[in-house]
Amino acid sequence: MTKTHHRHPTRNRPVRRLVGTGLLLVSAWVASAQAAQVNVLCSMNPEWCRSAAAVYERLHGVSVSVINKPTGESYAQIVAEKERPRVDVWFGGTADPHFQAAEQGLLAEYKSPQLSQLYPWAQDAAKASGYKTVGLYSEVLGIAYNTEILAKKKLAAPKCWKDLANPAYRGEVQMANAQSSGTSYVAIATFVQIMGEEAAFKFMQAMNANVSAYSRQGLGPIKAVAKGESALSVSFLHNAAQEAELKYPVAYVVPCEGTGYSVGAMSLIKGGPHPEEAKKFFEWALSPSGQRVAATSRSYQFPSNRNTPLPEGAPNVKGAKFINYDLAKYGASAERRRLIARWEKEILNAPR
Repeated sequence: MTKTHHRHPTRNRPVRRLVGTGLLLVSAWVASAQAAQVNVLCSMNPEWCRSAAAVYERLHGVSVSVINKPTGESYAQIVAEKERPRVDVWFGGTADPHFQAAEQGLLAEYKSPQLSQLYPWAQDAAKASGYKTVGLYSEVLGIAYNTEILAKKKLAAPKCWKDLANPAYRGEVQMANAQSSGTSYVAIATFVQIMGEEAAFKFMQAMNANVSAYSRQGLGPIKAVAKGESALSVSFLHNAAQEAELKYPVAYVVPCEGTGYSVGAMSLIKGGPHPEEAKKFFEWALSPSGQRVAATSRSYQFPSNRNTPLPEGAPNVKGAKFINYDLAKYGASAERRRLIARWEKEILNAPR
């Protein structure tokens, strides 16, 4: 290049400028491509997490990095990284830990333009959190059971929550661990709202004698029922419907006393590394286009956007009695910590 420059100085100057400009353009393009990334912490069915990432990457040309963790563990990661967040979007999981993170200033306030298209329960979650989270889907809590195990052991199918404390079911029940699972905390809060706190803990103490394991994730108990490792589980019913669709001997019931439900939430992490890309992913996930991905990955929660078709595999909850789940009270961090601490002391760590 040096020899050429000395031989043709006037001819090479504009060429050098053009090359320099080209390099700047290429550098800008590379920087833009590198910036087109979003980091997602996903607290849902791993298949849904992977499918959402793949579809979004294909549609928008954005690299999606996904980490799949239970809701409680996701919350713990966000707390641990608060000084230097690595996550942009917290995608799914029960709303209570999202509320807790919002209270601690870990989530970014964001009012989606699509709010008016969402069902009231999804909008209520946004309002109650100061627009630091939003309802993405809802899921109904109930009892799942293995029909073959019950028939083999000549056990009646459960109809009510109180049945889970029946001594006939000794060693036959599984539930998730509230230390790590949002599903389990929703169950505890549901029992408290249906029965009153003291009666709820007496019930859980009686049920504890029948529980063979408290799994790390909310999916653990229904997987155990499907595989014949347990007869009964406290589970979200869309997970039971999913296992039944796969031809496992799984049935489910909405308990006679009534039941609670969870609002699955989505939040933007305050100070996340890719804030603009995070908002774009957030909006896509709230849209019918984004929410349809759930059904294609056999995730049968009830979507929050009114214009999203209900998945064909969604559980049948016709005639079910639902409580007016107090999301503001039971989503508050102090109440959540208090109930989980009591559960750990009186249930999880109690001698059997």
